[in-house]
Amino acid sequence: MRPSTLALVALLSATALAAQAQSPADPLHVYGPGGPAPAMRDAAKAYETRTGRAVAVVAGPTPQWLDQAKADGDLIFSGSETMMTDFVSALDGRIRAEAVEPLYLRTSSILVRPGNPDGIGGLEDLFQPGRRVLVVNGAGQNGLWEDMAGRTGDIAKVRALRHNIVVYARNSAEARQAWIDDPTLDAWIIWGIWQVANPTLADVVEVEEPYRIYRDAGAVVTDTGRQDADAQPFLDFLKSDEGAAIFARWGWRTGQP
Repeated sequence: MRPSTLALVALLSATALAAQAQSPADPLHVYGPGGPAPAMRDAAKAYETRTGRAVAVVAGPTPQWLDQAKADGDLIFSGSETMMTDFVSALDGRIRAEAVEPLYLRTSSILVRPGNPDGIGGLEDLFQPGRRVLVVNGAGQNGLWEDMAGRTGDIAKVRALRHNIVVYARNSAEARQAWIDDPTLDAWIIWGIWQVANPTLADVVEVEEPYRIYRDAGAVVTDTGRQDADAQPFLDFLKSDEGAAIFARWGWRTGQP
């Protein structure tokens, strides 16, 4: 091979190595449900701005991402403690229950049509005959409506609310579509953060005490993530003051009542 050819090969090799060195690392892979996703994505952007490491957040119903999370998930987040417990089982040992970090709380709320045309003021109004109520039975909200109606120990309130429930959605995304498709639905029992993420779709009515329920979002580094230098620092960022401020903007409770 002539010297000029050797020089060209060396130059091309050096260029390729330089390009490889300058290419961004694979993103940190983060998976979880749709509820905390808007806040989680904002936190991911803030972390990337601060550190240069991209964070790819994939969110939605569990079956849509579970297999991929088993392959490359670095961090898993949840929408309730019961959901996280299910994830520990579903991920076949890739996350450890003792490593889960509860992050922030979300509050049960009632979503109503824009302008609240029926004048719904709280859960007591949903016990009245003739209301058409949408609830989620799954995805971090298992038993939520029952917990709310039953908090005073009055079975008549549980009966009254159950009589008015006309749609039991399997997850929040399915409930959102039902709310859009059926304008005869008067009220939607769900977490208040969904109104923050969908401000034109519904107005929010706070649930009065003693019916109000709180559940948390948690996060955990996977076995795969423990091999990545950014997984635990990203979780630490979520728990930081900056992370808390991001979640607060999306309607999460990040401190004392």
